[in-house]
Amino acid sequence: MTDTTSTDNSGSYEKRRSIRGLHPNVFFLGLVSLLTDVSSEMIFTLVPLFLTNILGAAGFIVGIVGGVSEAADAIFRIASGWLSDKIGKRKLLALSGYSISTVSKPFLLLAGSWGMVLAVRFSDRIGKGVRSSSRDALVADSVSPDARGKGFGLHRAMDTTGAFLGLIVAAGIVYFVQGTGAIRLSQECFRWLVIGGIIPAVLAVIVLQVFVNEKSRKQPDKLWPHIISTEKNHFDKRFKIFLVLMAIFTLGNSSDFFIILRAQDMGSPLLQVVLMVVVHNAAYALFSLPMGMLSDRLGRKRVIALGWLIYALAYLGFAAAGSLWQIWLLFAFYGVYYGVVEGAARAFVADLVTGDRRGTAYGLYHGVIGITLLAASLLAGWLWDALSPSAPFLLGAGLAFVAMLGIMALIQE
Repeated sequence: MTDTTSTDNSGSYEKRRSIRGLHPNVFFLGLVSLLTDVSSEMIFTLVPLFLTNILGAAGFIVGIVGGVSEAADAIFRIASGWLSDKIGKRKLLALSGYSISTVSKPFLLLAGSWGMVLAVRFSDRIGKGVRSSSRDALVADSVSPDARGKGFGLHRAMDTTGAFLGLIVAAGIVYFVQGTGAIRLSQECFRWLVIGGIIPAVLAVIVLQVFVNEKSRKQPDKLWPHIISTEKNHFDKRFKIFLVLMAIFTLGNSSDFFIILRAQDMGSPLLQVVLMVVVHNAAYALFSLPMGMLSDRLGRKRVIALGWLIYALAYLGFAAAGSLWQIWLLFAFYGVYYGVVEGAARAFVADLVTGDRRGTAYGLYHGVIGITLLAASLLAGWLWDALSPSAPFLLGAGLAFVAMLGIMALIQE
């Protein structure tokens, strides 16, 4: 460990011990996300197959479950991000959110209908909504402006490493319970995935409580008058344009449930579906840190535009794919998109707003994505059933290309 500077919530920087040149909060919040993603990938990756293979749900129902739960995530991200700015307790909100998700997951063991699955996923996403904006603000509060890309890149890399590890464990469970040739998910296999996924979720809550520290923030003397303030121009115009472009992009970025269904639709055995997602997350983890650091040097919007172009090409590939080897490559390419964009986009939000509005800004950013994702998932489910499995991917590719042109033309860094 070495000395480095880290920000307090007023924007000043103080000497602190560091891990890999960053505030310890960045590492431990990354570890929390790693453990949570081990849990979530084990439990929720195969939920679309649980819905269709075991419960007999249609594609539109998959869209409802994916979209409605993400909308809940969005609404609570907006509220919790705003609240974290007002009460000055980001860690408390993050801890509450992780705890809600952990408590909800075991109820999937009782699910016998798609409505019950929706209720569990809805609760899990509420937890994610409560924690995400305040957690991202904690990361942003803990790094200097010239290291934000690196900080968020490291966080996303650790988060995605957790997804990778969770899927490896999930693949092992699928192998031992169902073997290598099974196409459809079994009830027994899904139960073991849920049971195994509960343990790392509990560990994540413990790590957050014990190892993440938050510098005290000054609270307003009168909360309610501040809350109902009519003050305008809180946010830079560029931030507002970025939110509009994110909405355009996300309208074509339906729930990743559909790429899982696409793989099975192409005849992929269950074990291969899980391993495809492993490849996806490996690419995501591999690219997150270097692309975050590149955004510190090259500029956020160029890196984000590159990521959206990669996304458009990946979705065109999913639409046109005619064999399984192509699906394998597309899962990897889709992971590259995530690695390029996720850290850079979150760092870009911090660049465009002041520190005292950062929680609210992350709430709006995640909220726009989540609410638009509801419409995107419902639309994708309808296109899947009414037209073809390729139709949702063609729509996504087109809108990603429009968003890419928009960010290059309309936002100045």
